[in-house]
Amino acid sequence: MYLKILVPIDGSAPSIRGLDEAIGVAKLTKGTLRLLHVLDDLVFATGFEAGITYTNDILPSLQRAAERIVADGCARVAAAGVTADSLVAECFGRRASDVIVEQAKTWNADLIVIGSHGRRGVSRALLGSDAEQVARAAPVPVLLVRAAPETPVRT
Repeated sequence: MYLKILVPIDGSAPSIRGLDEAIGVAKLTKGTLRLLHVLDDLVFATGFEAGITYTNDILPSLQRAAERIVADGCARVAAAGVTADSLVAECFGRRASDVIVEQAKTWNADLIVIGSHGRRGVSRALLGSDAEQVARAAPVPVLLVRAAPETPVRT
């Protein structure tokens, strides 16, 4: 039974779809969600900014955005009548997938539900896939939720 469901979220459409699926599973199993946002604190570091600028301006902005993402997610979960808590974890130069797997182990999750952008080909090779890496390394089952298919443009 999936009572402890870890849901990595980043505010993207695929992660919101994953969150909605996790809410559905939690309703069925009477489970609890843990929303996890992995803050990649080096994502905007170029090496050209002064350390004080990064510490005083960029990092606090990233942290505020992370808190907003988990607050929005928690509000969505609460509106659905499901219990959840949240966590913002920093990467410190590691892959987000490693942090997600680590948190699944630490929290003793029964299931990970993660949205996937569904990249293929060159973009997948260049950008990698955190969702795929989580599925490969996770100690528990992983439910991958694909992004909604784009609506074809009518001409």
